[in-house]
Amino acid sequence: MKSIVVLGAGRSTPALIEYLATHEDASSWSLHVVDLDATSLEVKCSAYHHVKAVSADLSNSAIRSEWIAKADVVVSMLPAFMHLDVAKECLKQEKHMVTASYASDEMKALNAEAKAKGLILLNECGVDPGIDHMSTMEILEKIRAKGGEITSYESFCGGILAPESPSNPWQYKFTWNPRNVVLAGAGGAVKFIQEGLFKYIPYHKLFRRTEFVSIPGYGRFEGYANRDSLKYISEYGLNGIPTMYRGTLRRPGFCRAWDVFVQLGATDDGYRMEGVESLTHRTFINSFLAYHASDSVELKLMHYLQIPQDSEMMEMFEWLGLFENVPVGMSSGSPAQILQHILEKKWTMSAEDTDMLVMWHRIFYQKDGGTYRLESSMVCKGKSAQNTAMAFTVGLPVAMATRLVALGEIKEKGVLLPMRKEVYAPILRELADWGIRFDERETKIND
Repeated sequence: MKSIVVLGAGRSTPALIEYLATHEDASSWSLHVVDLDATSLEVKCSAYHHVKAVSADLSNSAIRSEWIAKADVVVSMLPAFMHLDVAKECLKQEKHMVTASYASDEMKALNAEAKAKGLILLNECGVDPGIDHMSTMEILEKIRAKGGEITSYESFCGGILAPESPSNPWQYKFTWNPRNVVLAGAGGAVKFIQEGLFKYIPYHKLFRRTEFVSIPGYGRFEGYANRDSLKYISEYGLNGIPTMYRGTLRRPGFCRAWDVFVQLGATDDGYRMEGVESLTHRTFINSFLAYHASDSVELKLMHYLQIPQDSEMMEMFEWLGLFENVPVGMSSGSPAQILQHILEKKWTMSAEDTDMLVMWHRIFYQKDGGTYRLESSMVCKGKSAQNTAMAFTVGLPVAMATRLVALGEIKEKGVLLPMRKEVYAPILRELADWGIRFDERETKIND
């Protein structure tokens, strides 16, 4: 019997635990879930009598090492910055590892050692990254099998509120790590290629360079470019492709309003603000605006960023309570940390809310002198504020990948991403059984 140890039991683990605890192959492994939060563990594991839930401080390297020693396969659901340390310890103790997070350059540098030891360090097995890679590879394989030459690839994914949720002017609440939302795009210029030209969008322009996407049955979305699209050109086998673009989806209007925070400097995480303990929402916003003896914060904001008085954006900011003299409720923090704290007061999912995960690919290819457009979309709705689509679509493919590793069904070794057919094909088949399916629409646009 193999031993699977899940390190961390955050938002994305309920579906992971359910799958590994109830799968018909569950007798092939023992399952331990380790997290500091004993209450959360009880909620997520108590329904499965053979799942061992253990409260432990995994920020302690010695404790992490002890639990890695008990495993054949380690599933790291810890914060992304901890994955590299977990991977190094897995190499040291010769254990396999699965994560949902992006594979950093430092992680990829462990490839040779992992191969030499016959180990699998499988990364990017969540939803984005994860299901986006797997569904892309399946589409590209089908196009190539019929002799198509791929000329353009675009892909967008986003977690937003489902239409059935109570409305708010942002049509958004936090469905994943709030800090990552607040700092989205702040890591440097976004890079992609369009019609053979390399394009770069600096952070201060990112949320004004958007494009619209329509998905049948779900309406219109807007997308902004996501990180470095170029690094997946070789991973997808698309060397020489003229257009490669990956992005994030929101409902129309979100990006223009979010850009106000960027232009103010409220998303800056590089310094600590002074006098935070006495800040209110209103004085936090005012701290980024010029002094004026008589003008209100609202007037100064509209003048500084040229926002019309009747703009829907002002309604969006008022709904967030940004102009209220409500204490922020923190003693210290960077602008980004304070903004996150304010947003969490209104953007935390309530009992009435359900979320929705939306993914969309658009691929152009040429075949027999004709040009074809293929669009593929997937929409997954959550069941409740706790049982979210985001958690479902992250935790489930990670669990499926873990099963493949535990049963020895992945033959290739090293630092892997789920672009290999032995990984993505069985996972996509199982995801379809769980209701996560893609709808494809193909059109011939010229001869």
